[in-house]
Amino acid sequence: MLNLYVLKTCPYCAKVVEYLKEQSIDSKIKDIEEHENFDELMKLGGKEQVPFLYDDKEDTAMYDSERIIEYLADNYS
Repeated sequence: MLNLYVLKTCPYCAKVVEYLKEQSIDSKIKDIEEHENFDELMKLGGKEQVPFLYDDKEDTAMYDSERIIEYLADNYS
């Protein structure tokens, strides 16, 4: 499952969310304003930075909207 950690006010997060919707890529969007999601972000990535993608199927984690979109295009489109 793809988990995308976001902050609602983040324009870079919105860009990735829009790409996921346009490509009909199944994912779980996790707002880090929820304490549980923030804790997961810190455990998986170690930085308070979004967007953050964690692909548990491939055990792949990354920050940076452009890099995330490139990964999704290469692996899920």
